[in-house]
Amino acid sequence: MSSPTGHFDVNGRTVLITGAARGIGAGAAERLHAKGANVALVGLEPERLEENAARLGDRSAWFEADVTDLDALRRVVGETVRRFGGIDVAIANAGVAFTGTLATAPVEHVERTLSVNLLGVWRTDRAVLEQVVARGGYLLNIASLAAVVHGALLGPYAAAKAGVEALSDSLRVELAPSGVRVGCAYFGFIDTDLVRASFADPASEALRGQAPAFMSNAIPLARAIDAIERGVERRSSRVWAPRWVGAALALRSLVQPLAERRALRDPARLARALELADAGAVDQDPVLGVSARAIR
Repeated sequence: MSSPTGHFDVNGRTVLITGAARGIGAGAAERLHAKGANVALVGLEPERLEENAARLGDRSAWFEADVTDLDALRRVVGETVRRFGGIDVAIANAGVAFTGTLATAPVEHVERTLSVNLLGVWRTDRAVLEQVVARGGYLLNIASLAAVVHGALLGPYAAAKAGVEALSDSLRVELAPSGVRVGCAYFGFIDTDLVRASFADPASEALRGQAPAFMSNAIPLARAIDAIERGVERRSSRVWAPRWVGAALALRSLVQPLAERRALRDPARLARALELADAGAVDQDPVLGVSARAIR
């Protein structure tokens, strides 16, 4: 249970994190482990997961699993419970991104994005719920600023992240009687392998100048991890970074029309980005998307 002050102490508790090989997942595991938590690292890169767990040492374990496979996630939950005795917190962080348009992107890229980024969050939540409910814990689903600002070339990603927000809102109400709290995290561009690979894509690079610098420049990973740490310890309903994202959430009815207007100011730039996206759509890893470029 939380303390009388509302502080949810992770010391001695167990946290399961998907997408824990790199970026936000790996950073959150390191931070929460340092606060005394047991951590279960789940992902698709076994060597990287093993390295992360070895670096953390005691109170860590790693498991290879794809969040598109509910049975695999249930297996991971069972093994985590056998190792640590239960699960108090789950951070559904696994995600992929492909660059392409909704009209021409390979169908498998669109379906993979939705299966990982939206249904993968639901599968993770579903797999851990029995444990988290039994321990009055916390679910944190990682969405994105893309849940409220929907731009070109990221249609499936934005749709999935908007779905994560809706899923989290509904689940928050449904689980309230059990004492479990549900959070949704909204991040702008964070300096991770996924974002760096996305920025390096020619089509995405062509569009970056359309957004103000404060929105398009990536912030240090540590600022996202700070937000996650605060969110877990408070069992917050909403978590975001950088700070201006909170204003975007509050003003979402204005932000999307402004983003669309800005994107349409330069039709030639937009047309060029769409052409580049079509040309490079097939040259993306079918499982890891653009982030695979960071592994090569």
